[in-house]
Amino acid sequence: MSAGKGGGGTGCAGGEARASAQTIALLRSGTRRRRRRRAAVVASLAVLVAVLASAMLMLGNTLYPPSDVLRAVMGEDVPGASFAVGVLRLPRALAAILAGLAFGAAGSVFQTMLRNPLASPDVIGISAGCSVAAVACIVVFHLSGALVSVVSVVFGLVVAALIYLLAKDREGAGGKLVLIGIGVGALMNAVVSYLLLKASEYDVPAAYRWLTGSLNASRMDGLVPLAVAVAVFLPAVLVLVRGLEAIEMGDDMAKALGGRVERTRALLILGAVGLVAFATVTTGPIAFVAFLSGPIAVRLTGPGRPCILPAALLGAALVLGADLIGQFAFDTRFPVGVITGILGAPYLLFLLIRLNRSGGSL
Repeated sequence: MSAGKGGGGTGCAGGEARASAQTIALLRSGTRRRRRRRAAVVASLAVLVAVLASAMLMLGNTLYPPSDVLRAVMGEDVPGASFAVGVLRLPRALAAILAGLAFGAAGSVFQTMLRNPLASPDVIGISAGCSVAAVACIVVFHLSGALVSVVSVVFGLVVAALIYLLAKDREGAGGKLVLIGIGVGALMNAVVSYLLLKASEYDVPAAYRWLTGSLNASRMDGLVPLAVAVAVFLPAVLVLVRGLEAIEMGDDMAKALGGRVERTRALLILGAVGLVAFATVTTGPIAFVAFLSGPIAVRLTGPGRPCILPAALLGAALVLGADLIGQFAFDTRFPVGVITGILGAPYLLFLLIRLNRSGGSL
């Protein structure tokens, strides 16, 4: 009897070991599949960005072949193409790519950190805060260049800190932050309206074009602050992705795993607000790019790690595609912000309806 029991115990242990090994194998297989899927999505989005940027360089009043575009981009003197491509179209394409990367990454950071798809910078008032600073610098103090960027970043951080402090340590902080952010955004927009009413009539049209979100005024020298911001803040945010994964599970779990929650959150907010502020100063607050990029990236890559890089590439593709639509799909040319607003507004309404039906859970 004892021997039989011992043999049965050994067989049971062996079965448990085999089941455990199979479970581990399935988990590893699932991880590999998710990694391959993510890599395929990132590669596909990078190719899409390159295709859209190439189309932006070739299309216009004059259609230039890829060979002329390449020569003009490389700095060769090509009659007609050197000016049209090198001076007009290339800065516009670079502005679209850089702003899209910045808005897409920043939106994904906020949505992942707060576990709420409504928590993008343009919805919770951070973009509006940057707009207040930029409009005040432009129409009141008549400033330009890097100084406007610095003031906008600082004021964007102040607005982000204000929203965070008002929502901190409250039950359902993510939802509270969204509601508080919407209120702060409405206040910032009211300040912008007041500044425009008091501004010189010569400054108002330019300010309105900027507030709509436009690539029309893109020039190479004006892209330097945004390029530097993307080169500094985007890699920093990508490095902090592991900490963001822990925060996504909740503060208590992140602290239990040894994460420095407050430090990581502060650095992520700093990086995301920096990206939003510099992009907003350069192109204006292009509507809904930050809002749309993260959820679409999650749909493409599937659940798992935060989708900062896919969201950034998707943001670049959205801005490029929307600008192409605005330039060539209609008889009248529309700023890129108008097109992204048309695309983003229905999705925002869908999320709000979903929130209402689920009783507050997205």
